[in-house]
Amino acid sequence: MSRRIVVTGTDTEIGKTVFSAGLAGLLGANYWKPIQAGLGGGTDSQRVARLGGLSDDRIVPERYRLETPASPYHAAAIEGVRIDAESLDVPDTGGRPLVIEGAGGLMVPLSRSTLYIDIFARWQLPVVLCARTELGTINHSLLSIAALRYRAIEILGIAFIGERNSESESAICEIGRVRRLGRLFRLSPLTANTLQAAFNNSFRRDDFNR
Repeated sequence: MSRRIVVTGTDTEIGKTVFSAGLAGLLGANYWKPIQAGLGGGTDSQRVARLGGLSDDRIVPERYRLETPASPYHAAAIEGVRIDAESLDVPDTGGRPLVIEGAGGLMVPLSRSTLYIDIFARWQLPVVLCARTELGTINHSLLSIAALRYRAIEILGIAFIGERNSESESAICEIGRVRRLGRLFRLSPLTANTLQAAFNNSFRRDDFNR
């Protein structure tokens, strides 16, 4: 079975999409965003394709595409769509690795009875947790780690995004007993080339194949 990895975050606007693009490029993987909420200004799939240098055949179509930029549950309610959580089965990528990006944090609702973390628990795939390096990251990260462990979801490791914060990063890894995968700086300019260079400098392919 080819490697399939879920990318999630401790909150929204962490930088999961940029990280997913870099990871897909590093692993030569396909990319799948099961639910896209918000179509104006381009989708996460389009951004990953551009930043990760992925051809069209490496982008798995979203299962749900919602116009409203909100949580999947709220966007679906506004548009009169019912998200069927049971339909969110991991697609077959024909032997190529797959990077799956969630939405927001772990507790983002898909319905009144189903959270994104419930889908991750059903899939039983390893998760990479993306975390900011800014103030508040220790609390948010440890809560997310505890939630994943409570549901017996494998944590492949934690990827930090932002400026160096050695004290917070080491505290999270030691207290949470998780592996530090690396840290991705906020890139300016953010292009396919700068992202690839940053990923090659900060992350090791083998760490994602364990």
